[in-house]
Amino acid sequence: MNTAISVRLPKEITDRLDDVAKAAERPRSFIIQKALEAYLEDYADLQIALDRLRDQSDPLISGEELRKSLGV
Repeated sequence: MNTAISVRLPKEITDRLDDVAKAAERPRSFIIQKALEAYLEDYADLQIALDRLRDQSDPLISGEELRKSLGV
């Protein structure tokens, strides 16, 4: 089920949104939805990375160790 929301955006962002929507031949709502999906995925990845960074039991390895373990 879809839910309608209302957002106020600065004119500069709205203009850019309109440019992207026109170039993609998609409605504004599609572009906004895809942008939010990407942001939320990135945010979740960031939270996982921060949690792992703060986890003292999670071992840290150097880039050199990583390349060696991957055979690169």
